[in-house]
Formats: sequence, structure tokens, C-alpha cells
Amino acid sequence: MKIKTLIIAFTLALLLLPARATSQGWPVYDNTNFISLGKSLLESAKQTSQLLKTVDFLKKQKERIEQVSNVIQQLSAVQEVIQNNQQLFNMVQGDLQEILNSPHIKPDEINRITDSFTEIIESSMSSVNYINQILSSGNLKMSDAERAEVLKEHELKSKEMVAEIQSKTRRYKEIIAFRDMQDKINNRETNY
Repeated sequence: MKIKTLIIAFTLALLLLPARATSQGWPVYDNTNFISLGKSLLESAKQTSQLLKTVDFLKKQKERIEQVSNVIQQLSAVQEVIQNNQQLFNMVQGDLQEILNSPHIKPDEINRITDSFTEIIESSMSSVNYINQILSSGNLKMSDAERAEVLKEHELKSKEMVAEIQSKTRRYKEIIAFRDMQDKINNRETNY
């Protein structure tokens, strides 16, 4: 029996030895590696999904920020137009009255001066009406960016009108000062 057991063991060893020798070129897979690889892929997919959701959220927030920015720009432009128009009215109210009350303004110049100031004020009022129409009317289909651009243009126009009123006022005051000096020179008393 001992010999029989030894022969069987030796035969099995010989059979197994060549099998082991031929299996050296074959890859050996461990099931735990497959499971951990699968878990890693699932975790990566979850992270990618979360990342895509975050990107989408950030895109929406960027759009909202741009909308708010456009609204702020519009409000800023409207506020600037209102301030410029208020400055125009104050200047015209005070300066025009002072210019027209001057004894050095000739009667035929009064209409020309009044018309030049009135033209600027009317242009300013039409600009304000147009801005009001842009902001309140649903008929004018504009994007926020287009609306902001139009408001910015009107803001620049209102600044130009203020500068024009200032220039006209300065010119008329210089004319009055020159005529006043001329009058003083012509009517001075001579003590020779």
C-alpha cells in the first residue's frame, strides 16, 4: 500500500508539474481586482455625474449674474440720464433767466437764445420718453444687452446735451460780459 500510494503521488506530481510549467505565460486574474475596478468605475461615474451637475449649476448662475449685471447697467444708465436731465433743467431755469434779464441782450436775440435752449430741452424730453418706452413697453422686444446698449447711448447723448448747454451758457455770459465792458468803456467819464 505504501508503494501504491507513493506511485499515485508521484504520478500526480508529474502530471501537475508540466501543467504548472505551461501556465506561466497565462495571466492570472484575481476576482478582488475585478470587484475593486468595478467599484472604482462606479465611483468615477458618480463623481463625473456630480461634476456635470455642478457645471450646469454654474452655467445657470453665470447667466443670472449676467442678467443682474445688465439690469444694474440699465439702472445706472437711467439714473445718469435722470441726473443729467435734472442738471439741464436747473441750468436752463437759472442761466437762461439770467441771460435773458441782462440789459446787454438785444430783443432780436431773445428768441434765438430761447429757441436754442428749448431745442435742447425738447431733445432731452424725447430721450426720456423713449427710455420710458423701452423700459415699460412689451412691444419693444429687446434683449437685456440691447436695452443696456440703447440706454448707454442715451446716457451719452444726455451728457452731450449738458455740455452743449454749458457751452451755450458760457458763450452768452461771455457776450454779456464783453458788451458790459464795451458799455463801460463807451460811457466812461473823461477827466482830462
